Amino acid sequence: MFLTLIVALSALLTPPAKNIHEYSFKSIDGKTIKLSDFKGKKILFVNTASECGYTPQYKQLEELHKKHGNKVVVIGFPCNDFGGQEPGSEKEIAAFCEKNYGVTFLMAEKITVKGDKTHPIYKWLTSKELNGVKDSQVRWNFHKFLVDEKGQLIDSYGSSVKPLGDEIVSKL
Repeated sequence: MFLTLIVALSALLTPPAKNIHEYSFKSIDGKTIKLSDFKGKKILFVNTASECGYTPQYKQLEELHKKHGNKVVVIGFPCNDFGGQEPGSEKEIAAFCEKNYGVTFLMAEKITVKGDKTHPIYKWLTSKELNGVKDSQVRWNFHKFLVDEKGQLIDSYGSSVKPLGDEIVSKL
């Protein structure tokens, strides 16, 4: 009984994890996007790079967006954190994605996903203290995070997991 009381008090004193819907970001064309606008849909976050061996995943990300866009919002977050594989400006990145992969899914401005300047969304995605689920580390380009309709983290997926792979599609 005493242990039950301690657990109950601990739960009351522990602040609840923030919800991803509390965050916003700038799109690749400079508009502020509120994640709260996507309540009721899952969100797939992907850190992208134009000069990476995984760059062809843009094609599957676009297919996922077109095929399952009624259930999931795909958001690409260009970053230059791994191997300098995203050196371009937002304008250059947008042109590359459109020309080479016909990207129509939402793209963010270029951000940082590791270190002291990590974007707040990626701090939430990688910190159990904030997301309430698990700690993760973005190890390379095209790492993916899936969040549910209520703004809670479902899971993270390494770069080699394909956007149309069963690990992701089965959770949509």
